[in-house]
Amino acid sequence: MTQGCVWLFLFAAQIWLSRHWIAKLNEWRVVQVQKSYGLQSHVLTKSSTPSMGGVVFIVIVLAFVIPYALVSGTGLADLALFWLLPLGGACIGFADDWIKFTNKSSEGFQSLYKLAAQVFIALPWAYWVVSVKGLYLWPGCEVPALAAIPLLTIISIGMLNAVNVTDGLDGLAAGASLLSFTAALVWLPLVGVAELPAIAGSALCAGFLWHNAHPAKVFMGDSGSHFLAGMLTSICVLGGYSITIVPLGFLFGLEILSVAVQLVAIHRFKRKVFKMSPVHHHFELSGWSETQIVVRFWIAHGIGLVMTALLIENVFFSRAV
Repeated sequence: MTQGCVWLFLFAAQIWLSRHWIAKLNEWRVVQVQKSYGLQSHVLTKSSTPSMGGVVFIVIVLAFVIPYALVSGTGLADLALFWLLPLGGACIGFADDWIKFTNKSSEGFQSLYKLAAQVFIALPWAYWVVSVKGLYLWPGCEVPALAAIPLLTIISIGMLNAVNVTDGLDGLAAGASLLSFTAALVWLPLVGVAELPAIAGSALCAGFLWHNAHPAKVFMGDSGSHFLAGMLTSICVLGGYSITIVPLGFLFGLEILSVAVQLVAIHRFKRKVFKMSPVHHHFELSGWSETQIVVRFWIAHGIGLVMTALLIENVFFSRAV
């Protein structure tokens, strides 16, 4: 009952605060500048849509989620350990969004600078997690520290970028994240510091989707996508089931993989595999409507999540019993 009340409160708070934040963003003309080399349909239809909607995620977490966790008895050190990656990632994303806004450009950080900033956040967080908690693929299966730190750093940076590239269509990243956070709540035996963020992630994504569904009234921006990626990573890692980042990040993994495949194909073989990457743009250029792509990708994410979760459950988790 308490969990349900917390979920409803955060859901309502996200809807209400987002509505007021959208009004401010429109007043300040904080719009999403579309890439000139991207889809021309996006230049025509999305250039007036405000960005940086993900700032509301951070406000709600700082104002409600973390204080509630403290009152409920969660230790300050545990909270700091959990939220370093989401909030640190959000800072990187916000800086990227701010550069785009102030320069009135679609380009924020240069790629190498952005990667360096992500390493600056992810590497100390990984070291802290491994030193204090250890990295467990599942209960009883701990990764040796020397391998755990670089592995966790790579996974964290990969997730930050994967959710970011998925956030290219109305409701796509928010809806997929909603499925992931909800699946984490239903599937994983979350206790302690990871339980409340899973509830919060589900509620915040649902509330954001209220405004982000097609036609979107706001985009989450890099601040929002980095924040959600950090939350999902922290939940899996500090929940003691790091391997579940595979099913819970299924669609995000496919999206970032499509970008990697396209880059290798272009630079190594001088040809394209997709009409445009990430792969959701390929289907746009193939004639699918935006709503068709988003709903079908949600379905694919749900199916992939369930199938890989069942595989992990049967092959790996059974060994922990």
